[in-house]
Amino acid sequence: MSGRESSGTVGNTSTLSMEARTLYLKIVEDGGKLHRDTAVCGAELDELVRIGLLVPDSDEPGILVAVDPAQLSDSLSKGWQRQALDLLSQAVSIPSEFQELVQAFHVPEKSGGSIEHVRGKVLINQRIAQVVAAGMEEALAMQPGGPRPPDVLASMIERDLDTLQRGTTMRTIYHASTRYHQPTRDYVATLAKAGGQYRTLDEPYTRLIVIDRRIAVIPLLDDMNLAVFIHDPAVVNYMAEEVFEKCWSRALDFDGDRAVPQQVVSRLRQTIIDLLLAGTNHRVIARRLGISERTLARHIAEMREDYNVESLFQLGYVLARASHETPS
Repeated sequence: MSGRESSGTVGNTSTLSMEARTLYLKIVEDGGKLHRDTAVCGAELDELVRIGLLVPDSDEPGILVAVDPAQLSDSLSKGWQRQALDLLSQAVSIPSEFQELVQAFHVPEKSGGSIEHVRGKVLINQRIAQVVAAGMEEALAMQPGGPRPPDVLASMIERDLDTLQRGTTMRTIYHASTRYHQPTRDYVATLAKAGGQYRTLDEPYTRLIVIDRRIAVIPLLDDMNLAVFIHDPAVVNYMAEEVFEKCWSRALDFDGDRAVPQQVVSRLRQTIIDLLLAGTNHRVIARRLGISERTLARHIAEMREDYNVESLFQLGYVLARASHETPS
């Protein structure tokens, strides 16, 4: 019965599947033995052998013998408890064992003191998560560009709900085009009910995260794979007050509601008009505004109706004429 001791490893399930349980009971009912060349095979047989409830007969290797579950359960329980204690001991010792590596990774010469450069999205996200895990009371975020991918929003919602439930104040500015994106509306509606605050701004602005007015995170130029973590209190406060708060004061409230304020629609359509007059094609316009080509087509169709024209060419002519007649 040498298979007993080696079968019990942390990670294996401590309970049997219903199929394996049924097969074991049938083998016991049939006398407690099973010939290897029997028609019975599959995952349930492998499961019984792996956990040790069936072992090769010492006299007839071609036969599997059922083992007493009481003895096996005691052996597995003690073995798994020892392994669990070993893993717990390793888990407790990891922070101290890694301390030297942590200090080497974050030495002032490399981090730049109050300015820390972090390259790679994985490391950037890890660094932000590390700051958040230390405790956070306020998070300010400016997210330019169009809507974020649905899978990204889905992966964030539970974490952000948990953050809000811990009493953290969260304010986020999105581009106005996110009002036309259903996954973003759903995300905002859910978090707004939990206390999150959201607004949209249709003018250009830079990406920014401010945590507790003590750390600011910005991208380096247009490289989204390189972030700058700023720890200088004066600079962080400037970004919070002079950048975020001023943009927040100009932005419009957004609670995830499907209705889009007329002010947002007017500004968006004016941008569409400007890009059309500049000769920009539809795909580029949609990408710049962060909306789908279908949404863009709907805006253009409604503008054709507003200006009482039939074609896009006529719309362009009317818009160009109107722009020349408008006093400068």
